[in-house]
Amino acid sequence: MSRTPRLAAPQDRYAENDGVKIHYVVEGEGPLVVMIHGFPDYWATWKPLMGVLQAAGYRTAALDGRGYNLSDKPEGVEAYAMPLLIGDVAAVIAAEGARDAIVVGHDWGAAIAWQVAIHRPDLVNRLVIMSVPHPAGFGREMAGNAEQQKNSQYARDFQTPGFEKNLTAEGLAGWVKDPAEHAGYVEAFRRSSLAGMLNYYRANYPSGASAAAPVSATALPPVQAPVLVIHGMKDKALAAAGHAGTWDHVARDTTLLMIPDADHFVQHDAGALVNRTLRSWLADRR
Repeated sequence: MSRTPRLAAPQDRYAENDGVKIHYVVEGEGPLVVMIHGFPDYWATWKPLMGVLQAAGYRTAALDGRGYNLSDKPEGVEAYAMPLLIGDVAAVIAAEGARDAIVVGHDWGAAIAWQVAIHRPDLVNRLVIMSVPHPAGFGREMAGNAEQQKNSQYARDFQTPGFEKNLTAEGLAGWVKDPAEHAGYVEAFRRSSLAGMLNYYRANYPSGASAAAPVSATALPPVQAPVLVIHGMKDKALAAAGHAGTWDHVARDTTLLMIPDADHFVQHDAGALVNRTLRSWLADRR
C-alpha cells in the first residue's frame, strides 16, 4: 500500500548579507529551491508551491525580501540596489550549505532572479521566472511600447519621494483573495517598511533617460541555466510582448507558458497549472 509522504513543518531561518539579516522559511529535503517574492508580497505567497515541491523531493527556501516582514529593513534607497539584492539570494544559498539552487521569482523576485542568473551564473542551475521579462525584453518594451509605458506609471508614482504615505498594510493586502491568508498578509505588511518596499523601484526601476534606452542584445551575458517563464496575459503591469525573444538571451532550453486568464499574481490566479507545470518541468531536468 502506498502512503502519502508526511510533509515536514516549515522552519524559520536567517541568512546574513553584510550585516543585513534575511528571513526565510524552509521545508523538505532534496535539491534546493530558492523562492523570491515581489511587491506587495512576502514569503507565504509560495506556500502552495512549497508543499508541491516538498512532496516531489525538493528543499524549498522562501525568503522575505529586505524591507519585508521579518527581514531587516535598512534605510535609504541605496540599501536596495540590485547588487545587494543579488547578495541576499547568495546569502540564503550559502546559509543552506549549497553551492547553487533552482531559483524561482515573481515580480521583483523575478527581476532579482534574472540578475542573479546573469551576474552569478554559478548560483543558478535552473531558473523559473513569473511575470517579468528578461531585462533586454523589458528595456525594449519600455523604450518602444506605448502600452508598457502607460502601464509603468504606477512605478513612476512609487519613485516619488514620500509616496509611501499613501500606502497602508490593509490596502496592500487588497489583492489577496484567500480569506485564510489575508490576515497574515496584513500582519506581514504592518511589520514591513513601506519606504523599503518602494525603494526597490527607486533604486532599480528604469527612469528618465534609462527608460528610453533599450538594453543591447549583447550588453548582458546569456543565462547559462534552463529557463521556464510563466506569464498571466491579463497582467496590467507587464506586457506579455516583453517575453518575445527571451530565448535569444538564454544558452540552454527556454520554455514559455502564457496563461490567457491569469493576471499579475499568476502563481495564485492559475495556481494548479503553475505548480503542476513547474513540478513537471523540474522533473524533466532532474
